[in-house]
Amino acid sequence: MQFNLIPHPTTAPAVPPLNVWAKVEHAASLGAVATTNIWFGVSAPANRFVIPELSEPWRAEELWRSTCFEAFLRPAGEEAYREWNFAPGGNWAAYDFSAPREGMTRADVGSPPYIRMEDNFTWWTVGATIAVDADQRWELGLSAILEEKDGTKSYWALTHPPGDKPDFHDPVCFAAQLA
Repeated sequence: MQFNLIPHPTTAPAVPPLNVWAKVEHAASLGAVATTNIWFGVSAPANRFVIPELSEPWRAEELWRSTCFEAFLRPAGEEAYREWNFAPGGNWAAYDFSAPREGMTRADVGSPPYIRMEDNFTWWTVGATIAVDADQRWELGLSAILEEKDGTKSYWALTHPPGDKPDFHDPVCFAAQLA
């Protein structure tokens, strides 16, 4: 499935304009765990953005303060969800919430996500592979925070709730299905 992300109306990217998209491949499994690959793409040169050097990945905090991609997974019909953060440099974070912005705990993920970046000079992608419960239907939110070297920050999502600030935790942002 491929999705186009849209910028929050109050946080437009710098000029020239750009597009952000996400492609999700959910490979069902014979066992209890399925593999989900998420690719985020940006239609502008990577050197326009604040991106740390690629390194050995580790679990980090506050990745959302700079260029970062996010996936929110919520079991269909439930309020609790997991937030994944993927930095182009390979760092990652995962948090569980009992309700929108409530009950945040560090998620016990078993094995860390596999994160990689590809730079095609005029556009770039960040891929993340995570493990999810194979027997669960999921509601999915996808988002991106892009920090440009000129200081501009733009916030992208499948959809945005009303308001003058981006809020990726809002239930309206879980706009896609993963089955």
